[in-house]
Amino acid sequence: MAISFSDEFPRLPLGELLHLARTADARQVGRALERADEGTMRLSDFAALLSTEGVTQLEAMARRSMARTRQRFGRVIRMFAPLYLSNECINNCSYCGFSRDNPILRVTLTVDDVRSEARALKGEGFRNLLLVAGEHPRFVSEGYLASCVRAVAAEVASVSLEVGPMEAAEYGPLVAAGAEGLVVYQETYDPKVYAEVHTLGPKKDFAWRLRTPERAYAAGFRRLGIGALYGLSDWRWEALAVAAHAEWLLRHCWKAQVTVSLPRLRPCAGEFQPLTHLEDRDLVRLVCALRLFLPDVGLVLSTREPAALRDGLLPLGITLVSAGSHTEPGGYTGAGKEQVHYTRRGRIEAAGSTEWEPEAGQTTRATGQFKIADERSAGEVAAVIRRLGLEPVWKDWDAVLTAG
Repeated sequence: MAISFSDEFPRLPLGELLHLARTADARQVGRALERADEGTMRLSDFAALLSTEGVTQLEAMARRSMARTRQRFGRVIRMFAPLYLSNECINNCSYCGFSRDNPILRVTLTVDDVRSEARALKGEGFRNLLLVAGEHPRFVSEGYLASCVRAVAAEVASVSLEVGPMEAAEYGPLVAAGAEGLVVYQETYDPKVYAEVHTLGPKKDFAWRLRTPERAYAAGFRRLGIGALYGLSDWRWEALAVAAHAEWLLRHCWKAQVTVSLPRLRPCAGEFQPLTHLEDRDLVRLVCALRLFLPDVGLVLSTREPAALRDGLLPLGITLVSAGSHTEPGGYTGAGKEQVHYTRRGRIEAAGSTEWEPEAGQTTRATGQFKIADERSAGEVAAVIRRLGLEPVWKDWDAVLTAG
């Protein structure tokens, strides 16, 4: 792609917009809401809604957000589940449980194990799975991923990936195998903080990661997911950068659907503490502001958030939710539990018997990426969605729609 968002990113007036997001007055917030009604919102209007003054208009934002969501998406809430393939990783990311130097129990599932996990999730009702893996070429190769995609695509209609960034040519076989979506979170759009929390491995390259959705689009993925991990840098900065990135993708990768996720840091191995905080009320406001600025973009809410908050956010603008999730490989069936090994600083070591005991609620001994907050089953979440007057949808896509 001739023009890249990573080229435009340094030229974005994010500093000015951040100042506006902190200082906008009632007039500016009111005008932003008027433009939302007119369908002419600009990034500066989005910034105004993130301001302290914007809090006073939260009810008005929520009403507009709900109406815009019903207009664009109806009452549908898409359901998905993450399926973790491997927690091996060569990157050191301070905030991640899979970080290379963390002394944890690791495993990479075999393709048969992955198939078993997919069938278990299919039995729960899921037809939309997100395959997740740490970045480690020795364990998670292109060929391994393609085999996993083929195995899962034979069981469910929609397969997406959240794996280490690749070249467009490397993504091609994964699309051909049946993957139709790619999710890649920049984690933080603050280059300084990015350098501080990524200390080892290929993930250190900020620009390379920022260009990943464009390479995925060139390879043929029809869904592109982006997001920031809230808790690393100023939440307003991250929100502005995510919104600008999504707007750019809508213009330049227009054949693909774009989704934005809003994950907040959760406890994990390594015991990293958030550097900043996005409070619940601000998360609600951020969901509404994103919906008004990006009315056709899917908004994703994961089990990182507690049940009560998720239930409150669902009607406001969310269109895609995970449920019944596990963040450890083999978490749904116990697959791979005999191959679990203990690593410290990237090296396999012997583990004591107490370290090999699974945590509460786990079927395998492998360490999860983070602790989930909403532990309800998929069926329980679907029932809540119905009680809210919305419709849980387990399948909204089939490859037969574009075959030939």
